[in-house]
Amino acid sequence: MSNLHPFATLSPDWILSAVESTGLHCDGRMLALNSYENRVYQVGVEDANPVIVKFYRPQRWSREQIEEEHAFVLELEASELSVVAPLLSAESRTIYEHEGFLFAVFPRRGGRSPDLNLDTLQVLGRCMGKLHSVGALQPFKHRQHLSVANFAEASSIYLLEHDFIPADLRVAYTSLTQDLLKKVKQIFADKKDYSSLRIHGDCHAGNVLWRDEIPLLVDFDDTMMGPAVQDFWMLLSGDREQQLAQLSELIDGYETFYTFNPAELGLIEALRTLRLMHYSAWLARRWDDPAFPRSFPWFNTPRYWSTHILELREQLSALDEPPLVLY
Repeated sequence: MSNLHPFATLSPDWILSAVESTGLHCDGRMLALNSYENRVYQVGVEDANPVIVKFYRPQRWSREQIEEEHAFVLELEASELSVVAPLLSAESRTIYEHEGFLFAVFPRRGGRSPDLNLDTLQVLGRCMGKLHSVGALQPFKHRQHLSVANFAEASSIYLLEHDFIPADLRVAYTSLTQDLLKKVKQIFADKKDYSSLRIHGDCHAGNVLWRDEIPLLVDFDDTMMGPAVQDFWMLLSGDREQQLAQLSELIDGYETFYTFNPAELGLIEALRTLRLMHYSAWLARRWDDPAFPRSFPWFNTPRYWSTHILELREQLSALDEPPLVLY
């Protein structure tokens, strides 16, 4: 039995063959783009602009989940939100399959990383408001929900069961994560008045392209059901006063299109906790993919786990800090 990772079969000839199966005529040019979860390539097309082709990681999302992602992005595009939507075929489909791999084709769109100053944040706030006004129209049926169970409990269980935590740190990690889970669960229980809606899910500066003073939202691979504030908190940085000023601009722009529930601000540190725990488990779950040890050589070392536990201890304290407020 071959020990090769499934992505190892994606040779240049294979990729071009897959793209041409959609009816496009490739000119032979191909460039691998920076992507870890999936494999993404820019592919040249005869007498046309290049396209971006995303091959989805096998067994991560079902066809139904990817279809919901695409339908949501197309819905956002129809509402005149600046997003990168998959190209529709003549048969109005967005997902293709080639030798067991699901993939999609996107237009190539350019832009730069945004400077998250106050003016930019207000523009991004309007963008998020429009996104959530569409996201609230109907729920996902197949995409996952952002929850403590999915993002924190499952992560700690995976790391412990697969012996990623060093033996001399297991007791500290287990005790600490139990305390974190208890606090995070209580925070979510206390904030029952928030609503879940369709969100981007992974909205940070790296998933925003800036061009002609317009933000272009990309990579809806992690779109899910969750609280609106999940699409805000990763755009905040600096000390408390700086974050308050940034938040004020974001919400001012946001409420041009949708009403924000300020009670959700009490979820920010809980959501940060989920992300910290989920990120380490994400790296661990992908460690058999050769791209990950090459790209994250510092992961799974004793120093990494010592630093991670320290980070989680600091986060345990952060959960007791007063939440951000709107002026």
